[in-house]
Amino acid sequence: MPRFDRTVESVVRSGNCSGCGACALIDPGLSLVLDDDGFNRPVRRLPLSPKNDRQMTDELLASCPGIVVKRPMPDQISGEETRFEPALGHAVSSWQAWATDPETRFRGSSGGVLTALAEWLVDSGRSARVIGAAADASEPRRTVAVQLGRNSDFLQQAGSRYAPVSVAAQGSSLSPDSAFVGKPCEVAAVRQLSEYRGDEERPLLMSFFCAGVPSQLATDRLLSELGIPVGSPLRTLRYRGHGWPGEFYAETVDGAQGSATYDESWGKQLGPSMQWRCKICPDGVGESADIVAGDYWKTDDRGYPEFTDGSGVSALIARTTRGHEAIVAAVDAGVIQADPLDLRQISSIQPYQVERRATLWARLLGRRLAGWKIPRYVGFQLLELAFERPLRSARYMYGSFRRSWVERFRR
Repeated sequence: MPRFDRTVESVVRSGNCSGCGACALIDPGLSLVLDDDGFNRPVRRLPLSPKNDRQMTDELLASCPGIVVKRPMPDQISGEETRFEPALGHAVSSWQAWATDPETRFRGSSGGVLTALAEWLVDSGRSARVIGAAADASEPRRTVAVQLGRNSDFLQQAGSRYAPVSVAAQGSSLSPDSAFVGKPCEVAAVRQLSEYRGDEERPLLMSFFCAGVPSQLATDRLLSELGIPVGSPLRTLRYRGHGWPGEFYAETVDGAQGSATYDESWGKQLGPSMQWRCKICPDGVGESADIVAGDYWKTDDRGYPEFTDGSGVSALIARTTRGHEAIVAAVDAGVIQADPLDLRQISSIQPYQVERRATLWARLLGRRLAGWKIPRYVGFQLLELAFERPLRSARYMYGSFRRSWVERFRR
């Protein structure tokens, strides 16, 4: 077996594969397909040329987020250092923002900001295409990677997709005239591969705050609970949007409908099914992106989100000068409304991301002590965060060890 394939297999076997698709971007002979657990995993379709094995393996080792994730060096603007928050990373600027077009704001998951930016980037000629994810037109239960250009219906693609998809596998992901919208792991993979190859220019990278990738099986179970049997042809399925935070909604071609609140869909079905790699993610806040958006939730006294209906608002972060300039230009063009927002305010309404980052070192240690391989995370200051509350870290380490030890002997 070629070294490249052995490396891919090792990542998958250790539970560290996020299904991002970077391995298939490096080697188009791989395809990402749903496995028995409902997650995208690489499968070889075409043989690998032995002469390319070493080079492609080196690229994989440098870019696969199941092997390594490196926190990018901070960017600068006007000679000033970027702002910094331990759980959110570096930022050139931060905002609360929403799409100025009412329909885009309504149909988008979080104020429609990324949808509005994506369409404007293409219409203004700043990007030739936008690479992202959308519902499969022929089977809305499934999520697929898409490329959108000038004649595309961006509104049709608006809204989150809480299901497996491998956006980084798209062949144009590295093209400097592309705008790439993906999960933080996908963006990290594209950026790391581009940097390893020494590309002078790279695509504009956009991401969103990500809590993890649920199993496709969870979507199917949720539909069944809503009275839509497996195999019933669907006209539409959306996970969020059409208001904020928006409902999970599905409609069959025969007109039968089913819906669930965000709390019911994510909290009870989708979220609990997420894959292991997402539980040890060092970067749910898109530090490798140029621009990243997240829900700017209304919160209760504990800082946890309130799921009351309203108009969507995004917390919008420019990680780089390039991202900052794009946001400012989009505001000047009237595409989005954006008002300055302190990073600490964003951190205060994202307790899940804060807690996950603070406890990650302990969970990784527990996993490693149980005999599993773990990814290498560089520059995230995880050890320092863990020692801020050592007793909590000890509890997380033990819990991770216990679960990982049981999992090891079940396989």
